[in-house]
Parts: sequence; C-alpha cells; structure tokens
Amino acid sequence: MAVKQFIDNNTCIFSILACIFLTFAYVGSLYIWRSTLNRDHPSTIKRRFFSVSCMMLLAPFFTQYFFTEGTLVKGDVYGHLGLRAAGVVQASIVPLILTAILFLGPLTMQFFSGIWKLYAEPVYWLSSWKDWVWVRNHFMAPLSEEWVFRACMMPLLLQCLEPITAVFVGPLLFGIAHFHHMYEQMKAGFDFKMALMISSFQFMYTSIFGAYSAYLFLRTGHFVAPLVAHMFCNHMGFPNFSEVSQHKPAHQAVIIVAFLAGLLLWCLLLNPLTDPALYDNQIYADT
Repeated sequence: MAVKQFIDNNTCIFSILACIFLTFAYVGSLYIWRSTLNRDHPSTIKRRFFSVSCMMLLAPFFTQYFFTEGTLVKGDVYGHLGLRAAGVVQASIVPLILTAILFLGPLTMQFFSGIWKLYAEPVYWLSSWKDWVWVRNHFMAPLSEEWVFRACMMPLLLQCLEPITAVFVGPLLFGIAHFHHMYEQMKAGFDFKMALMISSFQFMYTSIFGAYSAYLFLRTGHFVAPLVAHMFCNHMGFPNFSEVSQHKPAHQAVIIVAFLAGLLLWCLLLNPLTDPALYDNQIYADT
C-alpha cells in the first residue's frame, strides 16, 4: 500500500515511466528469440506473434496497477481501455469511413488500376489469410500495437497530461518503437546511412499516424476505432504520389482532385465524426 501511495503521489512521473517501459518491453519481446532468419520468415513471424500476444495479456494488468483513484472514479478499467459495448457499432464503422476519405486519392488510383475488382474476389481474401506477412501487417501488428500503445498507454498519459498533449506525446513513443526496423534493414544489407534515412521517415510517418490514432481513441473512447483505422492504413500504405503520372491524363486530373478533396473533407469531418456524444463516450466526454 505504501508503494501504491507513493506512485499516486507522483502520478505523472510513474505514468510516463510506465509508458516508456511498455514501449521497450513491446520491442524487446520481438527479439527474445535467437534466430538468423529474417523478419518475414514464417518461423520468425509465428514466434513474434507469441511474444506480442504475451505482451497484450500482461500490458493491461501493468496499466491498471498505475491507475490512480481519481482515474478509476471516472470509469472502470474496461472503459479506460476502450472496451465498451455502448457505441461500438459506430466506432467500428465511422472512423473507418473517415480514414477512407483521407485516402480518397489512393483509392481512386486503385479504382482506375482495377484493384477494386480484386477485392470482390473471395480467393483474394482466402489466399491472403494464408500469407503470414499479410496477416502480420493487416491483423497482428495493428491489433497488438493499438492495444499496447493506445488502449494501455493513453489512459496513463491522460492521468497527468492535457488531452491534446497526450495525443502527441504517446505517438512519439510509438514512432520510436519503429526504429527497431533499422536493425532489420542493416541485417538485410542496407548501410547505416540508408537504414537511418528509412527509419527516420518511418518514425515521422508512424508518429503522425499515431497522433491520429490516439485522437480517435480519445474522442470515441473505443479501442476498435483506432484499430480499424490502423488496419486500413496498413493495407493502403503510404500514398505513392509518383504513381499518379502512370495514369492517363484524364485520370490524372480526377486523381489529383480526389487527393485534394479527400484531405479537405477529412479536415472538415474530423471533429463532427469523432464527437464523443456519437459514441456515448462518458470518460473523455470533455475532450
């Protein structure tokens, strides 16, 4: 009890330290296996699935331990982790639509390229689920990352930081966590400078996405909201702007308009489509 009281009296320090610990524990869990195989080998992926699954099981208990009495007064542990029944349907659909609007340009390119027809083929989805790399990128990575970095970290940061500050601080840890790919790239043959450049870009991109994901979690109060957005973004990847020039001139004009319209509509709809009242979000209703 004395230890718990000491933690409550130093909430901010311990909340941030707990988030830092979770970050290093998550990344460290990926490297506990000794292997010369690359990250895309099925054996490596399966082992890492086990590691992050263990992290997902342990992280909420770790988070709960650092909750203060003031935090628990606002709602139970499940509510703080974004596990609520109220508003879950909206949280599963609306953030996905909002994110798709942001990717209107890339989606338009996919339409002109005929990729949309592929999505209608059941064989495509069946074969994808047999591909370990696809399952990792589209399912396990978003699931484990959103659970640890959003559901388990954001409530801790919100104990001592203003909501808007927490939205940008948490994703920095999320971005830093992706620097471990630098080791993988050097292992694959990239020199230090190139690996650093690639990892720095990944840090920037994942930090920006992390802020958006954290915002979705904060506003909706649901774990599923950032999860579906993350899955969709991983599927789409970073927009390939150079691909625009590969389309017909008439299509290029439509694609450029789609890029601009998507960004504008996303900016206009971000707040109204993430209104806490829409998701019955009582815990973070004032954000």
